[in-house]
Amino acid sequence: MTPETARPFVDIHAPVAQALAAGRPVVALESTIITHGMPYPDNGAMAANVEKIIADGGAVPATIAVIGGRIKIGLSDGERESLAMTGGAMKLSRADFGFAVAQGRTGGTTVAATMIAADMVGIKVFATGGIGGVHKGAEKSFDISADLDELARTPVIVVSAGAKAILDIEKTLEVLETRGVPVIGHGCETMPAFWSRQSPFRAPLTLHKPDDIAHFYQTRLALGLGGGLLIANPVPENHEIPAEEMAGYIEAAQKAAEDLNVTGKAVTPFLLGKILELTGGRSLKTNIALVENNARLAAEIAKAL
Repeated sequence: MTPETARPFVDIHAPVAQALAAGRPVVALESTIITHGMPYPDNGAMAANVEKIIADGGAVPATIAVIGGRIKIGLSDGERESLAMTGGAMKLSRADFGFAVAQGRTGGTTVAATMIAADMVGIKVFATGGIGGVHKGAEKSFDISADLDELARTPVIVVSAGAKAILDIEKTLEVLETRGVPVIGHGCETMPAFWSRQSPFRAPLTLHKPDDIAHFYQTRLALGLGGGLLIANPVPENHEIPAEEMAGYIEAAQKAAEDLNVTGKAVTPFLLGKILELTGGRSLKTNIALVENNARLAAEIAKAL
């Protein structure tokens, strides 16, 4: 729960506050997908629709962001649309989350920052698209997302379509295993690869029902094991782009990033934008479909808890 010293910086949207007080299911949503993941107006429409899917699934949506230095747990329709149109928003992870609050800045929260904020107020389930992880070439660049350490330390269930396929999925799984993070394929024994239903790598664990995921989470808490769970939920088959097709687009996007010397936090938004261009918009449609699919599952898990 939120430490008393943090409360002055946090605004909880009234429907979210009421649901938390009553013990009703709540699902957190990140906001870098709005500020950095999709162009306007697709980002605003996607965010509104994902919130509706969660509400239709019997849970309360809580999109998390930092706006003018305020940690927002749930956004009004006006705040969400304004964020979708904001240029120059920060991309916030654990390292700069407090900086944005201290300096009165606006930013979209990554998986890591969203987990931190969700845990502050007692939200246990979070739906996203794909997590960050180990970038290709990390043995030279050391480019590894803070999402992985956050999953190891913060007790939130993260429902995703696996690690983004632009990453080194094999190394990402190795780091998660080292950090003690359970990675659970939802109804699958093979790890999905974001836009694609399958990767060459096995899912470390498999569970088929939201009730089983909720029970596993509660058991870990009871055992004092700490940290979160990563749920890998494959994109619906009718929306996937096969992995062998995506490989060519990803390789071309990565070469463009290297040629332009794109580094650090700019890498993922650049690659996603380039892949959107190379696929003629198909990757965006798949991205939206997988986020919606994850939102449905997250609502079921939140209800099971």
